[in-house]
Amino acid sequence: MSLTRTMVCRYFIATMVHMNDIRAITLDLDDTLWACHPVIHRAERGLYEWLGESYPRITQLFSREAIRKQRTAVALEFPEHGHDFTHMRRTVLARLAQAADYGEQVVDEAMAVFDSIRNDVEIFPEVRPALAELGKEYTLIAVTNGNAKLEMIGIDDLFDGIVTARTAGAAKPAQRIFDIAVEAGGARADQTVHVGDHPEYDVDGAMTAGLHAVWVNRRGDPWPKSLPKPHGVISHVGQLAALLSRARA
Repeated sequence: MSLTRTMVCRYFIATMVHMNDIRAITLDLDDTLWACHPVIHRAERGLYEWLGESYPRITQLFSREAIRKQRTAVALEFPEHGHDFTHMRRTVLARLAQAADYGEQVVDEAMAVFDSIRNDVEIFPEVRPALAELGKEYTLIAVTNGNAKLEMIGIDDLFDGIVTARTAGAAKPAQRIFDIAVEAGGARADQTVHVGDHPEYDVDGAMTAGLHAVWVNRRGDPWPKSLPKPHGVISHVGQLAALLSRARA
């Protein structure tokens, strides 16, 4: 075994030892339990098509690119709501409706259309059996910067709670959202492991907040050299139970 490989093995053995008292698991949603970008792209396209059919003056005035620029402008105007994607979309829709001389009903109707498509996701095949098994032993809390709705997706039965950037008033990697997630899980931070795909938002954010962290690396990407290494690496959440079992043993 090479020196480098030996050092890596020793690192993961050492960090796994510290994960031998895990009682709660916090899990990222987008790109951890399903592929996010195709869903958002489909939802934005579907919403634009619906606006063209139901409120055509909006699409006559605004192209999809113009609407994206509106979102950027709103984000700059309301930095205190930068964590809240729902606020951003509702504000943009209200401005589009006003510019096209439509009433405020556009906002609620359009958000319902967007949410319907945005929550029509294809969860990775290992997710349901893995979380169902983990839920027998650990408290499971969803933690997301997005606006996915567990009940619409049909996986709310797998979780004991959910913490969103909107409800927490802060987005990952801020410590506040992790602190709230730890409280929701009912264990201490050092008895909680966060699992997610993003090296900075999920892994580094969780570790800075005092949690353990497991990186879900589906594509085999290299770990960023600028960040401390995670406590564990898995290809998908179906491998999480085995990793935690090895740590406990």
